[in-house]
Formats: sequence, structure tokens, C-alpha cells
Amino acid sequence: MADVVSDRKDVSGWAIGGVVFAATVMIMAGTFQFFEGLAAIINDEFFVTPPNYAFELDTTVWGWIHLLLGVVLVLAGFFLFTGSATAGAVAIILAGLSALANFFFIPYYPFWSLLLIAMAIYVIWGISRTVFRP
Repeated sequence: MADVVSDRKDVSGWAIGGVVFAATVMIMAGTFQFFEGLAAIINDEFFVTPPNYAFELDTTVWGWIHLLLGVVLVLAGFFLFTGSATAGAVAIILAGLSALANFFFIPYYPFWSLLLIAMAIYVIWGISRTVFRP
């Protein structure tokens, strides 16, 4: 990662630390989503289904969505440690998908979903401020 960033003299240590922290947060958020999805698949009655929710899906379907998204987030987080712009672009897209999936999951598990949305927003901010600097 130092080789990629060393070409840009205006990138500070804080910025490099931001990418490392964003990659770590992405790995953590992916792990959290993986276990959230696993819980919904194993016991679909774990999450309380709200009545009259506009975006009603079976909790097992949500479980598979979160499980697969969590695995991909963890992989993208590890690739983000390379510092490549491609890994950064993929990480931003996946963090956006994670935020969107958790937005629709708010009625099922509100606090946890809001926490994962906040983590995704931080990842997007951290990557866009460091990896894509001119």
C-alpha cells in the first residue's frame, strides 16, 4: 500500500490510516452482516417481522442477502489493503449496497441496521478521501 500512496506526496499519514481503518471497518461490518444473515437463516423467527411493512420479504431471504453481502464485504475489505483504485471502487459500491440493504432491514433490527449504515457511510467517506485523490 505504501508504494501506491508514495507517488502522491500530498497524501498524509492520516489519509493512509483512514484507508486502513476503512478496510478494517469493512471487514468488521461484513462479519457482522454475515452473522446477522446466518441468524436469520438458522432461525427465521429470531427477527420480529413488523406488520404492514412496505418492503416485506421473508426473513430467510434477508438472511441470504446479508450473508452473501457480508462475505463479499469481508473479501473487498482485505483487497482494500492493497491500496488499488479498483479495490476502492468495488469497496465503495459494496458499502453502498450494504447501506441500502440495511436501510430496508431497519424495521427488523433497527439499532443494528443503523449502526451498519453508519459504518458503510464512514467506509465510503474514508475511501473517497484517500484512494481517489488526484
